[in-house]
Amino acid sequence: MTAPTDMDTIKPQLIDRFGREVTYARLSVTDRCDLRCVYCMSEDMKFVPREQLLTLEEMTRIGNAFIALGVNKIRLTGGEPLTRRNIISVFQALGSQQDLKDLTITTNGTLLEKYARPLKDAGVTRINISLDTLRAERFKKITRNGKLEKTLTGIEAAINAGFKKVKLNAVIMHGYNDDEILDLVEFVRQRNMDISFIEEMPMGEIGDHDRSETYYSSDKLREFLQDHYKLTATTEQTGGPAKYYRFADNEQSRIGFISPHSHNFCDDCNRVRVTAEGMLLLCLGQQHSLDLRKVVRANPTDDEALKTAIIGAMKLKPKGHDFNLNEQPIIMRHMSATGG
Repeated sequence: MTAPTDMDTIKPQLIDRFGREVTYARLSVTDRCDLRCVYCMSEDMKFVPREQLLTLEEMTRIGNAFIALGVNKIRLTGGEPLTRRNIISVFQALGSQQDLKDLTITTNGTLLEKYARPLKDAGVTRINISLDTLRAERFKKITRNGKLEKTLTGIEAAINAGFKKVKLNAVIMHGYNDDEILDLVEFVRQRNMDISFIEEMPMGEIGDHDRSETYYSSDKLREFLQDHYKLTATTEQTGGPAKYYRFADNEQSRIGFISPHSHNFCDDCNRVRVTAEGMLLLCLGQQHSLDLRKVVRANPTDDEALKTAIIGAMKLKPKGHDFNLNEQPIIMRHMSATGG
């Protein structure tokens, strides 16, 4: 992917009724995953029938429409995106677009030994890898069926592939992995990686634990870390909601905090999501949506109709998500179906 010289002159065309510019789209390519993480899905998940999913060509077309409308960052997610057959073709198609500044992926890392180099060659700039523990037995418990060694091997493959940045995402849960915070931080510091700690999202019934009891706030986590490291807040952004801190003794690694509960980030939200079925979600924690699959199939050769529909959907984007851990999930769809 070649970065354009006039990127800053591209005028965003996706502006919601609160004046927020949408410049970041997350495209879920599948709701399936080879893991069953306890905070993401139930153990007996029922996945979307394959025939209801967007085709790879439809995903590419939707991604290109967003780019034409001023979106400069696209993230492909899942489920686990690398389980989708021939998905590299979508990365290649989007990665060839000069107006796209940042093409990224969120993955659990289990398939990166095979796909890290093809992703880099396709134009992926940065990669996020989910890792909540460095202990094999605990990894198996949290993922319900995973092998830590596969993800660790995938992380090393990603580092060796030479992405602009490799970052870990970790969901810290009280009583599950809150005793490994320092271990995870040292893991990234030793490899010049970043790490983002994410407050658990109340999405879908998971049947494993009470989220109000396992909740671990970003504030509590940051205070704990500041007892062990000298951290300085920065204004750096990667296009998402993370607030970053740098270490006094390590210029290469950063800690990010994504805080949907303790520090609502809705006021400056610049994101929309497209599910693997083609539903354009205007908010992570609300129901407002538009069926893009219906639009693309009704207009197989008319990209202007698709772009017009996306522009019109900005009127549906709500002010915020209003998560509440003490109530039943506002949204019954799981994170794996939403595009985690």
